[in-house]
Amino acid sequence: MSSQQHHLTPRIAFFLTLPPLLWAGNAVVGRLLVGTVPPMALSAMRWAIALVLLLPLAAKLWRRPQDITARWRYLALIGILGVGSYNSLQYLALQTSTPINVTLIISSMPLWMLAVGAVFYREHPTRQQIIGALLSLAGVALVISRGDPAVLMNLHLLPGDVLMLVAIALWAWYSWLLARPPEHMRGEKRPDWGWAELLVVQMIFGTAWAGLAAGVEAVVSPAPIHWSPMVVLALAYVAIGPSLLAYRFWGEGVSTVGPAIAAFFSNLTPVFAALMSALWLGEPPRWYHVAAFVLIGAGIVVNSRPSS
Repeated sequence: MSSQQHHLTPRIAFFLTLPPLLWAGNAVVGRLLVGTVPPMALSAMRWAIALVLLLPLAAKLWRRPQDITARWRYLALIGILGVGSYNSLQYLALQTSTPINVTLIISSMPLWMLAVGAVFYREHPTRQQIIGALLSLAGVALVISRGDPAVLMNLHLLPGDVLMLVAIALWAWYSWLLARPPEHMRGEKRPDWGWAELLVVQMIFGTAWAGLAAGVEAVVSPAPIHWSPMVVLALAYVAIGPSLLAYRFWGEGVSTVGPAIAAFFSNLTPVFAALMSALWLGEPPRWYHVAAFVLIGAGIVVNSRPSS
C-alpha cells in the first residue's frame, strides 16, 4: 500500500477482530429470525434503536448543524452504503441463501477491497497482499468445506448470493470512503467530531434509507412480526453489538491501517460463525477451525508487514 498506511498495532488488531466476532453473531441472529421478523423491518428497527441509544453521546452535532448540511452528500453516501444498504441486503440474502454460501461470499472481502482501491484510488495491490489474500481465502475455504474439498465443489449460487455480492461490493466502497474522505473531512477542515458524532450522522441517513426500504417491504410483501422475548433480546443484540460497537471499532481500524489490511480481518467472520454454530449445536471445535485461524492469521501478518 502507499505511505498513508500505518503500522498494525495490537490495539488496532483488537479493534479489527471484534467486529467480525459481533458480525458473525449478527448473521446467526439474522438467520434465526427468518420467518419471525421481515428482513427490511429488522434492519430498520436495528438502526433506529442504535441511533436512539447513541444520540446522547453526540450532542455536539446540534451546536453547528451547518457542519452537517455542508457535507451532506458525503455523509448521506457513507450512511446509505454502510448502514442502510449493506445490512438490509445481508438480512434479505439470508432469506433465500444458506449460511455457508453467505460466509463464502463474505470471505471475498479482501479481493473487493483491493479491486476498489486499484480501480478508484490507484492503490495497486502488492505481491505480499495477493499472497496474504490467498492464505486468508484458504483458511476460509477450510472452514466452509469442513476440511472436505468436495463440499466446495457442490456449492450452488442462490438468489440471496447475488444480493450478498452486491452488499460486499458496497461495503468495500464504504470502507474506502472512510479511509480516503474528501478534503472537507480531512485535517483542519474536518468538524470537531468524535466517533459518536460521525457514526450518528451515518445512522441518520442510513436509518432513513432502511426505514424507506421497510415501508416498501410492508406494501409489497406484508408480513407480521411475531414478537417474543427472543425477538426483543435479538434486537437489543444487533442494535448494540454489530451496530454501535462493531462500527465504532471498524471505523477507527480502517482509518488507521487502511481498507486493504482491515479486509483481511473480515475473513474471521465465517470462522467465528462456524465456531458459534458448533457451540450452538453442542459440537466441539474441529481441527480445521484451528487451521483456518492459523491461515487467516498468516494472511493478516503477511499483508500488514511493511513493504520493502
